[in-house]
Amino acid sequence: MAPPSAIDVIGISDTQSVTFSDHLSVNGVPARRSKAPVMDGGVAAFASSDMFKTPGYDKPKAKRWDRIISLGAGLPSSEYFPFERIDIKVPNPPQFSEKETKESGLTTSAGKHDIAEGKSLYDLHVALNYGQGTGSAQILRFVTEHTEIVHHPPYQDWQCTMSIGTTSATDMAFRMFTTRGEYILTEEFTFPSAVETARPLGLKCIGIKMDAGGLLPSDMDSILTNWDSAAHGGARKPWLLYTVPTGQNPTGATQSEQRRRDVYQVAQKHDVFILEDEPYYFLQMQPYRGPSQPSPPAPSSHEEFLNSLVPSFLSLDVDGRVMRMDSFSKVIAPGSRIGWITASAQIVERYVRHSELSTQNPSGISQIVLYKLLEDTWGHGGYFDWLIHIRMQYTRRRNNICHACEQFLPRQVASWKVPDAGMFHWLKINWTLHPRAAEKSMLAIEEEIFEKSVARGVLLVRGSWFRAEEEIKTIAPPPPPPPSSTPHASSDANGTAPQHRHEQQPKPTSSHDDTPASRQEELFFRATFASVDEANVVEAIRRFGDALREIFDLE
Repeated sequence: MAPPSAIDVIGISDTQSVTFSDHLSVNGVPARRSKAPVMDGGVAAFASSDMFKTPGYDKPKAKRWDRIISLGAGLPSSEYFPFERIDIKVPNPPQFSEKETKESGLTTSAGKHDIAEGKSLYDLHVALNYGQGTGSAQILRFVTEHTEIVHHPPYQDWQCTMSIGTTSATDMAFRMFTTRGEYILTEEFTFPSAVETARPLGLKCIGIKMDAGGLLPSDMDSILTNWDSAAHGGARKPWLLYTVPTGQNPTGATQSEQRRRDVYQVAQKHDVFILEDEPYYFLQMQPYRGPSQPSPPAPSSHEEFLNSLVPSFLSLDVDGRVMRMDSFSKVIAPGSRIGWITASAQIVERYVRHSELSTQNPSGISQIVLYKLLEDTWGHGGYFDWLIHIRMQYTRRRNNICHACEQFLPRQVASWKVPDAGMFHWLKINWTLHPRAAEKSMLAIEEEIFEKSVARGVLLVRGSWFRAEEEIKTIAPPPPPPPSSTPHASSDANGTAPQHRHEQQPKPTSSHDDTPASRQEELFFRATFASVDEANVVEAIRRFGDALREIFDLE
């Protein structure tokens, strides 16, 4: 008697599977077809026998009969690459400090012919030559696994492909999704490079109002529901949202899970595609407890760490309407110029075509350095240990700047929300309390604060420079309002001035808005606590506080 045939079970959904025998019979064809996915039989549809036959995982593959000596590819010979080996000394988890790395770090090497010599799956012979637009298979495998561990996208045909950083990925996305004359949705204060990337492509940005928790879904819905093409030069309703949901630059705002779900629902309602720019996702910090209280302890496990992260738009994306842009810039090194995107197979295929004709492929040296660190040395577990480490380091730096603000900034005019993630502290200044507020515009007072601060030896970035809508940056000075309409400073029960509520602030409609409503524009400054040592951050905030006291005639 012949042995029983092997059986192959293929999952179709969470609750459905199809069972195939490895020996197909005539009578078995109808049953197989009835249970298989629907065939795409459209005009010039892609097809392959692999779509219709039994996979046969237990069978060997056929011998290859390659006999071609290729003289086609314009590749230089690695014989003339003047690099025989690269040695890299990296931290040995969990000893991540510079001192510990110097004393007890691990040295890993990449040689020119490690693959042929059986030492590694990646070497300089491969890394230093031309590559694919997808990036190297070796590093793409790692980021794909990482993406699945962290986000587990809820649809089947998601893919990753490498980028040379988010700025480049944003440029390619704008080229893919928009045409000249269209509008892009974004936060009312946003990353200036995104705005400047859009400008030469003939695109304009529409700023969605924000509160302390990020962009407001209600305002996004209102903009789209009431879109008037005629009032916007004939432009169709925007269908692309660019957002930085975590530790947003410049405001430091982090959208909660519910806020992200609400934004996603608005996107579904209006069929909007979301560009999720997340360089600060893993810089989500421990809760702030005040100047005299220590931060909570670090997560005790990888599972605890991952569960503490706010779910990403990618993890909520049931439609395939999100392109997530990740980067090693903020968690490893910006000079690596390596990142990746995650989106549906359709979007990734288009992105790869764009990259093949522009950036071509990420830096081979950067890719092999990251591979030796992440794959050959740390692995996924070591990388998560590193991410937990930098969370605690950035928590300490965030706490330091908040302590300095509480000590040195005049609460009569300055207020802030403690950032939950990222690298930035967003300071609101009540400019209406300026002694000459009745005759000076908000922008004039902002400039005065900026220049006085620089004169005192400290530089913070003016909030108006981050405005998504260009016309708002050039508001003309308004006429003096009636005395009764002048706002006054107030504090909450804890002595902190109220946080900004953008949804309550009417925005001017042109660059020459002289109505009293234009006075309601708010004034902000952005400070970063990421790269300056803690003592200098404290001194910088002290100098900024002195400048404010001088300008506002405070004791």
